[in-house]
Amino acid sequence: MKAAILQEFKQPLEWKEVSTPSPEPDEVLVQVMACGIDGTDLKLLDGFGYTPDLPFIMGHEVAGVVTEAGYRVTGFEEGDRVIAYNFTTCGDCLPCRTYREQICVNMGGVLGAKDRHGGYAEFVAIPGSQLVHVPEQVTWPDSAVCCDAGMTAFHAIDRASLRVGETVLIVGVGGVGSIAVQLARAAGARVLAVELSDAKREWARQLGVDELISPEEGTISSAVRDLTGGQGVDCVIDIVGQTETMGAGVESLRNGGRLVIVGYTPDHYPVEGKYLAQNELEIIGTRAGRKQDLIEVSRLMASGKIRSIVTQTFPMENANEALAVLRSGEVLGRIVLLTPAGRRAIDGD
Repeated sequence: MKAAILQEFKQPLEWKEVSTPSPEPDEVLVQVMACGIDGTDLKLLDGFGYTPDLPFIMGHEVAGVVTEAGYRVTGFEEGDRVIAYNFTTCGDCLPCRTYREQICVNMGGVLGAKDRHGGYAEFVAIPGSQLVHVPEQVTWPDSAVCCDAGMTAFHAIDRASLRVGETVLIVGVGGVGSIAVQLARAAGARVLAVELSDAKREWARQLGVDELISPEEGTISSAVRDLTGGQGVDCVIDIVGQTETMGAGVESLRNGGRLVIVGYTPDHYPVEGKYLAQNELEIIGTRAGRKQDLIEVSRLMASGKIRSIVTQTFPMENANEALAVLRSGEVLGRIVLLTPAGRRAIDGD
């Protein structure tokens, strides 16, 4: 098979011939049709966050077709359409036993990020326990997006505990933010959003944002206070995770408000304990999502309750070009890589 190989951090990937993996007894061999890309991949390229042993195959948003299943695998057979849950978890620790497996304390690997080769390849071996059947109604590009942008947004909205009639500020309407906007609207919330460019603000408006804020026109918190009668928002969902956005998020909350942090960078934000305590503010972290979140978001995608956010596709052999476009910061929605088999499937050949 061919794959896009990360040979050295901060260097282009190499599209080359490598051995097709043989599935272990508990694994399934998946012919990759589509694989999404996102900021985690850029961090990997830069050697920040996950730093896998090299050479390595990235790609954690995998959608494809089962071609072979190990003898211990049940529930999957050749020809099944599947998507992949990122995390290899132990199933025994307290988080795993309380349906918070994405923070497993004995994490065995992260697909396409740590210890497990991912989907920038024509085939990938994945534990059967990490696979989810994907409905026929969901296209291959949209199926791939469910695996990260969709699942992460769904889990963030769940962690935010949004209620009908609340007002939420979403900071960053990229891939995760594009789905978070739609889910927040579906939850009955009034949605404000922050984006830098005119194009991204227009994109956010099309997704259903009620009020848009440009940080270039003044402080975010001042704009939020103006739009909420001086009260602030019930919840901020920060998908950027920079010092400036975290600070603006805290300052934009009403008394008793919640800051949910999705995005992460090397930045830190000093928080005054007195301000948090006296205003009863909550700061909530959220990491990716649970396998059930992935199942739920794929169902919502199949039902049409979430619209597609895929705006560009690239041949997988052009992964470097796609990653450069992503790094430019001008992408609307999500970019997805298509293998040769994926392109043939979409074209109907």
